[in-house]
Amino acid sequence: MSGSANPQPGGPLLGGPADPEHDPSAAYVLDRGYVDRLTSRLQASSGRTFAVNSPIDGAPLAHIPASTPADVAEAYVRARRAQAAWARVPVETRAAAMLRLHDLILDRQAEIIDLIVLESGKARKHAFDEPLHIALTARYYARTAERFLGTERRGGVVPGLTRVEVNQVPKGVVGIISPWNYPFTMALCDGLPALLAGNAVVAKPDEQTMLSALLGARLLDEAGFPEDLWQVVAGPGPEIGPPLIEGADYVCFTGSTATGRVIAGQCAERLIGCSLELGGKNPLLVLRDADLERAAEGAVRASFSNAGQLCVSTERIFVADQVYDRFVERFVARTEAMTLGATLDWGNDMGTLVSQAQLDRVMAHIDDAVAHGARVLAGGRARPDLGPYYVEPTILEGVTPEMACFAHETFGPVVSLYRFHDEADAVARANEGDYGLNAAIFSHDGARARSLARHIKCGSVNINEAFAASFASLDAPMGGMRSSGLGRRQSREGILRYTEPQTVATQRLLRFAPMLGMSEEAYAKLMTANLRVMKRLGRA
Repeated sequence: MSGSANPQPGGPLLGGPADPEHDPSAAYVLDRGYVDRLTSRLQASSGRTFAVNSPIDGAPLAHIPASTPADVAEAYVRARRAQAAWARVPVETRAAAMLRLHDLILDRQAEIIDLIVLESGKARKHAFDEPLHIALTARYYARTAERFLGTERRGGVVPGLTRVEVNQVPKGVVGIISPWNYPFTMALCDGLPALLAGNAVVAKPDEQTMLSALLGARLLDEAGFPEDLWQVVAGPGPEIGPPLIEGADYVCFTGSTATGRVIAGQCAERLIGCSLELGGKNPLLVLRDADLERAAEGAVRASFSNAGQLCVSTERIFVADQVYDRFVERFVARTEAMTLGATLDWGNDMGTLVSQAQLDRVMAHIDDAVAHGARVLAGGRARPDLGPYYVEPTILEGVTPEMACFAHETFGPVVSLYRFHDEADAVARANEGDYGLNAAIFSHDGARARSLARHIKCGSVNINEAFAASFASLDAPMGGMRSSGLGRRQSREGILRYTEPQTVATQRLLRFAPMLGMSEEAYAKLMTANLRVMKRLGRA
């Protein structure tokens, strides 16, 4: 398993090591003027700053101004003022701005990817997924918004005399709390449909990856969205999270299940809606008729994309007895051939974990499993020779329920292998635990795999693919069951969560009361007769 510890700085983002706010021994630092342009987009008046460190070498990339609860309140004041005007802008005008954003992201993808790599430490090929996903999201909602948001005619109670229309009215200001693992994608993807639906956004990205989120806000400005429409605040969740939820008309959160439960409770207290994409312990099934080369390649991407720091990442692989040994041979060989590296080029298969906390969690799971008798088939080691937070992609065998990694989410490059003989048993074992976000099935028989998928308690199931088939198909909803969350992103569901359906009913001629001297009793008999007629006519 090879690696590279030497970053290859280059491009317009990088400044010299003489920047006095940064460690002069760092491999590279961001240009001070560039950072200032990004951080000027923040609503932050505390006078305090916090460091954003690159996990590549642990050195500070930049210092970010910190927001206060008063800044959050001011962000909502500005957002509400902007939203009142934005809601009157025609949907086609909003969509045009979204298409401009699409083009900007494609044009500026090298800059976006560089910043993501520097801030998150992921391999460049995994960073590329982020501008790709946001461009797809921008184009999808720009092309579908009028269809999803347009006034819809519905059947009235009296055919021909009752006209019923349903409008989709924006909720107002949406609070978005996004995580560090996909700092550009998750900072923007949930907010774009909110904007198209006529809302404003107050966003709180994770402190570890503020710069990627701020670049996204700058690109929205350049695309023509009103600047006050997308507010950004920065700081620790316990300090500015509660006021963010207090000011919102709807909350969108991506993160841990434990935090999601707290946020759900806070939203329930205020009687506002929320969508939550939370944790997962995602299963992958390799059936006896699977293409083993394809399954092994898919398992590598499923388990080790973004160093396993991916909500839909696979952490459990169930393999049919008949093909277990042959699959394991291929999977281990592909894993051991992976290259690790902290570079800005395209040559690495996996990057680093994002922080010491992630490293500690991942190594604790590996060490605990080995101490209790699990076998390491590949990886299993930290790699401080490459950088402070590197861990080799790790395959475990013989994992049992008393081990921490059996049921608890690792959120790192660690996967456990299990044999199965009966497919019904494999499905039952895949459904064990509280999570239900993503699953994958590999089989030559697509119809059989799709039939099995209906019995797996996950919000998305991919056939002969790890996760990209469902996640990139934006016309289909994405989200979790059980403790993996509430609500859905993407598709019609992903934009209508940000609207309130409003029914407007117009009644002509007939009124819903006795007419022409009719008694209440006669009116009741007439209406009863009408109901029987409607049933015979097949009316809903």
